[in-house]
Amino acid sequence: MLRLAVATNAETYDRIQEPLAARGIEADHVDLTTQSISLSSPPVDAAAFDVGFVYPARLAEGGVTDALLDVPWVNGRDEMLRSRHKGECLARLSAAGLSVPETVIVSNPANEDDLVAAFEQISGPVVVKPNSTTRGIGVAKVTDLDSFLGVCDYLDLVHDYRATGDQSFLVQEYVPNARDFRVMLVDGDVVGAVERRLPDDALAAGQWKHNVHRGAEATGIDLTDDLQSLAKSAADVLGLSWLGVDLLVTDDRAVVNETNARPTVDSATKYDDGFWDDVADIVYEQV
Repeated sequence: MLRLAVATNAETYDRIQEPLAARGIEADHVDLTTQSISLSSPPVDAAAFDVGFVYPARLAEGGVTDALLDVPWVNGRDEMLRSRHKGECLARLSAAGLSVPETVIVSNPANEDDLVAAFEQISGPVVVKPNSTTRGIGVAKVTDLDSFLGVCDYLDLVHDYRATGDQSFLVQEYVPNARDFRVMLVDGDVVGAVERRLPDDALAAGQWKHNVHRGAEATGIDLTDDLQSLAKSAADVLGLSWLGVDLLVTDDRAVVNETNARPTVDSATKYDDGFWDDVADIVYEQV
């Protein structure tokens, strides 16, 4: 049986174990992120695994994990970073001709003139988001210049501790009245999609982030051919075999808002028939 090192113990790990075991793949969680790691007596047997499932999100410990395991990954370090860094991801997609929200990437710290120019380049409300976070963390919508500069002031305060790491952020257009779709792709093929939507009472209270971790509900949907093509093009540009693509869709346009190289596996009812066979295939392709 093929041994799969899984670098997460969240929902995805729980949901993949049984289906993959039925296809000859034994998935086991490898945690090297919350303990001291002795290089002379590592806590994991490198010979125990054949493949890794998505490079760890914490890059420092991920590099140690990679070195100790010495296995090929479904989405290795380079692939994961192409999706994780939102600015780079959108730049690659835009350069390839795909539709993305109007975006300005800001290297922090930036002077006030540069910040004002970034705000004024985009009409209407703007969304400010960190370059590397997930689940809607740190994302703010602002409607006026003073509030925008205030948000940037807070970012300066947070980043005053220089070990924070990536200090860049995005200033992006707010796409009003957009439906929010997460498209799952395996080896470049669409294998399912959900629409994420906040409950009506949350929308009425002014919430606008349609993240499941923020209370949105995910409902399986059938995508149009055009939207499938857009998601597949994004996966092709980024070169990732396991990818979640987030689309914002209005009556007159569709844009790739973000991508996720470590997408959470949802319930199997939201994916096409053969989903687990496809997942098993991309694991076997690594050996």
